[in-house]
Amino acid sequence: MADTKYIFVTGGVVSSLGKGIIASSLGKLLQARGYKVTIQKFDPYINVDPGTLNPYEHGECYVTVDGHEADLDLGHYERFLNIQTTKDNNITTGRIYQNVIQKERRGDYLGKTVQVIPHITDEIKRNVKSLGVKNRFDFVITEIGGTVGDIESTPFLEAVRQLRWELGKNCFCLHLTYVPYIAAAGEVKTKPTQHSVKELQSLGIQPDMLVLRTDRKLNTDILDKVALFCNVEQGAVMQSIDVSTIYEVPVMMQKQGMDEVVLRKMNMPLGGIPDLERWNAFLQKRKDAKKEVRIKLVGKYAELPDAYKSIHESLSQAAIYNERKLVLDVCHSEKITEENVAETLGNADGIVIAPGFGQRGIEGKFISLTYAREHDIPTFGICLGMQCMVIEYARSILHLKDANSTEMDPQTVYKVIDLMEEQKHITNMGASMRLGAYDCVLKKGSLAYKAYGKTKVQERHRHRYEFNNFYKVQFEVAGMKCTGINPDSDLVEVVEVPHLRWYLGTQFHPEYNSTVISPNPLFMSFMNAAASTRELRKKEA
Repeated sequence: MADTKYIFVTGGVVSSLGKGIIASSLGKLLQARGYKVTIQKFDPYINVDPGTLNPYEHGECYVTVDGHEADLDLGHYERFLNIQTTKDNNITTGRIYQNVIQKERRGDYLGKTVQVIPHITDEIKRNVKSLGVKNRFDFVITEIGGTVGDIESTPFLEAVRQLRWELGKNCFCLHLTYVPYIAAAGEVKTKPTQHSVKELQSLGIQPDMLVLRTDRKLNTDILDKVALFCNVEQGAVMQSIDVSTIYEVPVMMQKQGMDEVVLRKMNMPLGGIPDLERWNAFLQKRKDAKKEVRIKLVGKYAELPDAYKSIHESLSQAAIYNERKLVLDVCHSEKITEENVAETLGNADGIVIAPGFGQRGIEGKFISLTYAREHDIPTFGICLGMQCMVIEYARSILHLKDANSTEMDPQTVYKVIDLMEEQKHITNMGASMRLGAYDCVLKKGSLAYKAYGKTKVQERHRHRYEFNNFYKVQFEVAGMKCTGINPDSDLVEVVEVPHLRWYLGTQFHPEYNSTVISPNPLFMSFMNAAASTRELRKKEA
């Protein structure tokens, strides 16, 4: 395409309506028509990136291939579009201001007074347009975080207003709002949507399309009323009803002609018939799955679903492709003791030991691993989960009683997990870990090799501590094999215990590399083992 088209997705009335899912769904539909699409997220907080944020603040921190710590919505973008995102796909207010201040310090503004307009808004616009120009995308979809009316989002919305004039027909604005149902009145109410659009219009932005988030089907009269009072074309008011899975949203939007409206308004050809064959096949598999598989996820954020969002989605995808319905129990590792571990994990078909940082809940993970190993339950340790596998094995099998990670106990005698050498002189917290995609060479014949079907893979990382190679021989003699190694640093990436049914840990995060169309091979292998375990138990019962 000669000109990249830019679509902006904003939200109103309340937060957490699912702008990321709507943006991903629209991207999927345009992609299915043969267009090259990417999505970026603008987050209106002052942090340069979410890497230092507690999960209670913002949920999971997602990691891109180039080592950028990003908002969890980028995980949705990748899972829906089967693409890889980078640092350019997630921009925060903090990063915008950091860039502008650095330019001011260099003298780039030639002594001018640096202001929100034009300097901050120019930097925002530069980040929007450069993503499309640099990679020659047909469409760049930009999700504006927050809710219209929030003071934090104002510079981003002002930049969108300016781009509306600069880009003309190459710019499209989609606004997502909430339509509540008032039980006492027995009616849905459109007034909040009208006020939200009015707020957007007061900022100089007229939406081209409205998507109404609702828990029940809205009739044509409601949609026409919203169109009339919000100055939006009748056919450009869509509804996003609650569905059983986020992966049904693209199909629901396609039935309402969302992609056709966008393409028509932007003077773009409709292209061929949308190719959603594999997507629909996945949904059909999900619908057909009747047998359950029960997975226990052991972590310290049990009460916070978004903390393990990518793991949850990866497990769900793998279960569906294994013709299973996932039953996921998130178990609080702080509450697991030797007295209740059998009651907590006894009915598990598979166990995942979650990633994380810090001492809290760590002993519960060790207790869970001992139980899983002794009862031969398929077990998957991810990042810190893998490190816990190593520590528990060292204590129980190598009889190194006080073995630990120097993260948990800097004075431990047996440093089976230790701070990486290049991390020992780092003082800044932000973007300072080992981040992004790195190569891993797998040992032929290993469980990991059988899962991937090749010797060299590339997965994403987010860690400071590593397996201490001083103990490598000792572990391998005792039965825990190091089957995945980084070829450049000799870092142990994968450990497994071959005589067990499925007992494997990875220093990397395979959940960052699992999509609807291409589920991660390790999750597929793990889920197959968990499903087989469930069937075996049924026969033995």
